Amino acid sequence: MRKWYGGLLIIALGTMLFFLYNLKGMQPQKQSAKQSAYNFFNNHAPDDSIKQSNNLPVNSSKMESKRVPKPTKRPYLVHVAGLDDLYGMKNLSKGEMDSVLVWDSLRTVLSRSDALDETAQGIKEASVAWKELLSTIEEDKASKLNKMDGPENKNCPFSVTSPGKAELDNGITLDLPCGLVVDSSITLIGIPNGQNRSFQIDLVGQELEGEPKPPVILHYNVSLPGENMTEEPYIVQNTWTSDLGWGKEERCPAHGSANIQEVDGLVPCNVQAVRSNSKGNGNFGQAASIPSNISSESAHRNAIFPFAEGNPFTSTLWVGSEGFHMTVNGRHETSFAYREKLEPWLVSSIKVSGSLSLLSILAKGLPVTEDNYIVADVENLKAPSIPRKRLILLIGVFSTGNNFERRMALRRSWMQYEAVRSGEVAVRFFIGLHKNNRVNFELWTEAQAYGDIQLMPFVDYYSLISLKTIAICIMGTKIIPSKYIMKTDDDAFVRIDEVLSSLKEKPSKGLLYGLISSKSSPQRDEGSKWYISEEEWPHDTYPLWAHGPGYVISRDIAKFVVNGHQERKLQLFKLEDVAMGIWIEQFANGGKEVRYMNDERFYNAGCESNYVLAHYQSPRMVLCLWEKLQKERQPVCCE
Repeated sequence: MRKWYGGLLIIALGTMLFFLYNLKGMQPQKQSAKQSAYNFFNNHAPDDSIKQSNNLPVNSSKMESKRVPKPTKRPYLVHVAGLDDLYGMKNLSKGEMDSVLVWDSLRTVLSRSDALDETAQGIKEASVAWKELLSTIEEDKASKLNKMDGPENKNCPFSVTSPGKAELDNGITLDLPCGLVVDSSITLIGIPNGQNRSFQIDLVGQELEGEPKPPVILHYNVSLPGENMTEEPYIVQNTWTSDLGWGKEERCPAHGSANIQEVDGLVPCNVQAVRSNSKGNGNFGQAASIPSNISSESAHRNAIFPFAEGNPFTSTLWVGSEGFHMTVNGRHETSFAYREKLEPWLVSSIKVSGSLSLLSILAKGLPVTEDNYIVADVENLKAPSIPRKRLILLIGVFSTGNNFERRMALRRSWMQYEAVRSGEVAVRFFIGLHKNNRVNFELWTEAQAYGDIQLMPFVDYYSLISLKTIAICIMGTKIIPSKYIMKTDDDAFVRIDEVLSSLKEKPSKGLLYGLISSKSSPQRDEGSKWYISEEEWPHDTYPLWAHGPGYVISRDIAKFVVNGHQERKLQLFKLEDVAMGIWIEQFANGGKEVRYMNDERFYNAGCESNYVLAHYQSPRMVLCLWEKLQKERQPVCCE
């Protein structure tokens, strides 16, 4: 009997231990340390990416299927204001319709009840822009038929400038007809006159019908102490929208700020210069008499502050990949990361107001188009006809409406590979509509001239780029059937010959090929462009994914993505490259084998010798890389 009781006690204890172990395993792991968005996407630590260029088959039975959230209720279709207006194309010819081939297949994705946050706004604004564009197209056709002058909204200028000296009683506004792009700059020369002790520089967005006021993409406010020497000068940067009002202000100098996140590798506020002067220049405070009620540090700050009453300055506000940057008299002073829905291509004007004698404003490096009627090599740049029933590779390039120069650089460089010109590989640009009709008409003209542009039925907000990924998959499975589908950006240089050579050794099914990230975490900082809430992704880490500047998937994965979204079985996620990783994990959970093929020659932040893909390349650098390949036959970087 004792043995029987003893055995029962052992079984009971074993059962308790089993349940305790399982309860412990179910507890959420400790959140990983917060990291900057720049580091997350551009500077992974060595263990954040798979470091061998080898095959990594993943068996679906070993995958952590619990990480992929399964919706408790299937999303349903809803009415979206403006969506019906986007599908009014009665007067477009068959050739013109070639620019909107994916719209029909995207309609159900755009109507989902669980749509991405900015979908409704992006569609509503796109419907307004589309109506205006169709009207302009009709006007242009009528003018050509009657041999009259066409619409007056053509030709985006490379630079614009203000008239001469102005006192800013009510402010001065300079229109930027086609927005800003990376490397655009605005240079101001002025003298703070001290009347109101502050002046403002505002980058103002496009005003749409029905909006009370246009958004402020960047508000740059300079406050000077005037005669009150106890006050400290400062700069405030912020944004404003009609639905959210003022955002979170960023002040410079920033006192006691921690976790400073760099923007394009630059600090948000140039406090180092202040500190170095206050510490290193022992005689600095003795150069002039300082009242006893003013601290030494305050005097140093006032002296080193870039703006001063009565002192002329030259400031340049320039556009980076991640944010706006201000230099004053040749020194970097501030940086401001782009905020959601407030990106440089949306800027339509600059307004300067306040206590400033403005001597001049010059905006240059603005997006410009080439006259497609006089481009000498236009026939060699057009998308070739597609003779095959199924291509080896479709390359979808993410671009923005006013990035005219970038697209032309690609057409004159790696899109000239023989594989592209022969129709073995197809390249298409995927571009959302712009809020500026002038840009849209230029874009439409470009699309008709080169035949390589697919317009999207929504405004090109960053938070909606996952919809472009789905569109690329639609194109590669339903419209231009291809064995492999590649996604890249318009500032990337792709060695198509090397991609094709590598794919010959890769499996034709279940493939994700690129620079694979294995240990990345969601960005939980609400101020970040890449912020992901617990509701969007409740886990500490993402599944395996490939960096967005360039990756390749096999046709079966692309088909799974298209069907999954049209049947509303896959989760929409705003970070497109991570989204593809999430979808692929769900593909694997269905019993499919996935091979993650890592290649460190896909450089997501710059260029290195022997690259397959180089990212963050300006149009000039893209053309330089192509020239080097033609002359030296070696993948050598230009800088």
